Amino acid sequence: MSSETSDPTGTATPRGPLRVGLIGYGLAGSVFHAPLIAATEGLRLDTVSTSDPQRQAQARAEHPQVRTVDTPQAVLDRAADLDLIVLASPNKTHVPLATAALEAGLPVVVDKPLAATAAEAEKLAALAEERGLLLSVFQNRRWDNDFRTVRKLIEDGALGDVQRFESRFERWRPQPKGGWRESGDPAELGGLLYDLGSHLVDQALTLFGPVVSVYAESDIRRPGAEADDDTFLALTHASGVRSHLWVSATTAMLGPRFRVLGSRAGYVKHGLDPQEAALREGLRPGTEGTEWGVEPESCRGRLGAGSSPQTGGGEPVPTLPGDYPAYYAAIARALREGGRPPVTATEAAAALRVLEAAKLSATEGRTVRIEART
Repeated sequence: MSSETSDPTGTATPRGPLRVGLIGYGLAGSVFHAPLIAATEGLRLDTVSTSDPQRQAQARAEHPQVRTVDTPQAVLDRAADLDLIVLASPNKTHVPLATAALEAGLPVVVDKPLAATAAEAEKLAALAEERGLLLSVFQNRRWDNDFRTVRKLIEDGALGDVQRFESRFERWRPQPKGGWRESGDPAELGGLLYDLGSHLVDQALTLFGPVVSVYAESDIRRPGAEADDDTFLALTHASGVRSHLWVSATTAMLGPRFRVLGSRAGYVKHGLDPQEAALREGLRPGTEGTEWGVEPESCRGRLGAGSSPQTGGGEPVPTLPGDYPAYYAAIARALREGGRPPVTATEAAAALRVLEAAKLSATEGRTVRIEART
C-alpha cells in the first residue's frame, strides 16, 4: 500500500490519491475503467499493464502521467506503491489474478464475470474477507440511465406489483468479430451468456432478489461462430416475479431495452444508455459543457396501461441520467471509510449460480432449480 496515516480510531488510511494499477487495456480497460478511474476524485491511475506496444502508447497518450508495463506480474510487483488493482483482462485470468492481488495485500475490482463458477467466486470472497480487503465486481450497468429509471419507478410504486420483467441486449452483428470473447474454448468463458448475460442477470437480481428456477435456450446462429450468440433466459424469482432476458448478436430488428409489467401500469423503453457511446467517442465525465449520461427527450420511455407506446399510448417518463462515475466514487469511499463496496463478490456469486443453471438448462433442455441459500 502507498504511504498511510492513522485516523483517530487508529485505522490506517492512505494519504493522498489512491493509486490504481490497471491490468488490461483492451475495450474494458481503455473505454471504461481508465477514463472512469481518471475522472474520480481521490483516485489516480498509476500503472497500466498491456503486452501490446500500440496499447501502451495509447495509454500514455490518453493518460500522460501513467506508467506502462508489459505483464500483470509487473503491476503486482508494485503492490507496496499501489492502493487498488483493477482487472480488465480476459475472463479466464480473473480468478488467478484476483487471487494473486489479494494475496499481495491489495483490494481488487474485477470486470464481470468475476469467475466461471459461483464456487470460484465464493472462494475469492472468502479470501478477501480473510485478508480484510475490498473485492468488488464492475457491474456498471446498474448505473445505466434506463435501469436507474426502472428502479425508481418500482420503488415509487408507479407500476404496482411487478409481475413480468423483460430486458434485452440485442445487436445486429451478422459477422463474428473473433477474439476470446467469441471463442468456443470453454476456458475462455466466451459467448453472450457470460458477457452481456452477466449484466442482465445482475440487474434482475438487483431488482427482484433470488432466483428459484431457470429455463434457457442458447444457440450459435452465425456461420463460423464458436460461442453462443443468441440466448434467452426465463427466471422465476422467489418473490414471484418472472424475468425474461434476451442477449443476441443476430437480432435484425431490435426489441425494447425494457418492458416491465405491473399490476397498475407498464413501462417500455427503447434504445441504449448513452454513456458507452460517449466514452468510445473520447468524452469524459466532467467535460465542460457536457451533461453526462443525459439522453434526448425523444428517447424517453413511456408509462401507461391498456395501450401501446408505438401508437402514442402512455405518458413519456423523464429518464434519469446515467451515472457510471458513481461506481468508482463508491469504491474510493469504501477504501477510505470502510464499509460495503457498490457490488460485492457475494452478489456476483449469486449471478453466477443463475448463469451456471442457464448453461445447464440450455444443454439439457429442462428447467433447473436453484436451491435457496441460507
